[in-house]
Amino acid sequence: MSVFASLVDHLADLLQPLFGASAAAAAIVLFTALVRLLVHPLSRAAARGQKARTALQPRIAELRRKHAKNPEKLQRAVLDLHTREKVSPLSGCLPSLCQVPAFFLLYHLFSSSSIGGRANELLAHQLLAAPLGGRWADALGDGGAVGGAGLVYAGLFAVVAAVAAFSYRLTKRTMAARPMLPAGDAEAVPGVGAITKVMPFMSFFTLVTVAVVPLAAALYVVTSMTWSAVERAFLYR
Repeated sequence: MSVFASLVDHLADLLQPLFGASAAAAAIVLFTALVRLLVHPLSRAAARGQKARTALQPRIAELRRKHAKNPEKLQRAVLDLHTREKVSPLSGCLPSLCQVPAFFLLYHLFSSSSIGGRANELLAHQLLAAPLGGRWADALGDGGAVGGAGLVYAGLFAVVAAVAAFSYRLTKRTMAARPMLPAGDAEAVPGVGAITKVMPFMSFFTLVTVAVVPLAAALYVVTSMTWSAVERAFLYR
């Protein structure tokens, strides 16, 4: 953690002439962009995998009809099909999983009062009037929703809502063009219909995350979410 704290400190020092007191917040945004750049090859591979899995859906539907009374044989047949076609069912999860350590590093860094036995100086940094180690509940208790910190969170919520709305339309369009299963088969598979209905709304749950984590971690989430929306618009077009 001390090494990571030093990295954020150095980035903040570099950005200080441009962003002043909000340099640490800018450093977190830059750090998030660097993480997403490193993960981008996995995102491209996930997009290719999604297109390949979509292309296999008619063949999977045929296997489902053929082995409707033998679930174990169906499972083996589907796995064999993915193996033959060199398509991994889990490839779409890798970009998100690779970002989890970075998120939790930021979460713990801005939740800890001390690092390496010394006071955590990063907690003194702010984004405008909002401390990077504070949460939305703290902002509401210190000035209310229209106070300085409250307005910072209002801005973040507005960005999340806008990006979530964009992601909602993008997901609906993608699912219409590349359905998880052909229409008739989707109705016959338990749970698929519910997943199809809920999936477009998943981005809106980010509002809850932003409200409960430290502001520094919220900045990571909002920046990463925005990057993902733009990335998906290009990769899944």
